[in-house]
Amino acid sequence: MVGTASRNTGVEGVDGGVGVTALLVAAARAIETHRDDSLAQDVYAEHFVRAAPASANWPVRIGQVPDGDADPLWGRFARYFGLRTRVLDDFLLRSAHEGARQVVLFGAGLDTRAFRLDWPSDCVIYEIDREGVLEFKHKVLADLPATPRATRVTVAVDLRADWVTALTGAGFDPAAPSAWLAEGLLFYLPSAAETYLMDSVDLLSTRGSSLAFEVKLEKDLLEYRDSPLYTATRQKIGIDLLRLFDPGPRPDSAGRLEGRGWSTEVHTPFDFTRHHGRGPLPEPNDALEGNRWFFARKTRC
Repeated sequence: MVGTASRNTGVEGVDGGVGVTALLVAAARAIETHRDDSLAQDVYAEHFVRAAPASANWPVRIGQVPDGDADPLWGRFARYFGLRTRVLDDFLLRSAHEGARQVVLFGAGLDTRAFRLDWPSDCVIYEIDREGVLEFKHKVLADLPATPRATRVTVAVDLRADWVTALTGAGFDPAAPSAWLAEGLLFYLPSAAETYLMDSVDLLSTRGSSLAFEVKLEKDLLEYRDSPLYTATRQKIGIDLLRLFDPGPRPDSAGRLEGRGWSTEVHTPFDFTRHHGRGPLPEPNDALEGNRWFFARKTRC
């Protein structure tokens, strides 16, 4: 079953602005899928890449990259996205098998977890993103043998707008345990929108709910402007990530949650590289140095 709660908040799709980053992550997932030592499988990812004019010529296999894993973008950065996908897949499935029956994907983009993960049959997956991104995703998946493995509900709304009303109007139940995910999202939101998101998650979460989110700790993002990762992304595919990231100071979202009855733990991506035996490791002038993955659980109301 697919439901849609529509809110008219703009029609920008995947060929402009932050939407193009969804294609970047899809290309990375496609490359990861075809690796011999793959960390995550997403058989739909390359179809998104090929369907969009902005990415039609991007690689979807590491063998299509002249420098292979030595390429900062399609090697190291793509492997980062593959690792992140695996870690967050594990988080969501663990949450679902511990009792969460609602999963909310903020800025879902071209996420296909509703189709590719082994969910409990009574789970509901809510995908929140802008209308244009969700429309593109629907068109591509409609041409494929793609069937959700749980109830999937799309919620078309900009996260800078009133997404709470849109989500609850689509059937979300605040009284039921939930798993929330903000993957690769908060960098792009103004500080006030991030605070609103965290406060709203807290208000909509009952005891036992869980949340994973990603932040950057750098006080000055421009410090890494000339890093190989950002430079390659600009030069090879024309995405200047630092122009897309919100430049304002970031709130202490983990501290805010801890003050409201959540327990939190934080990891670097490199922690999981070492755990899985593959993925990026620290290097000089590293644009990934400040990335942190937070995992939170609501322990009291």
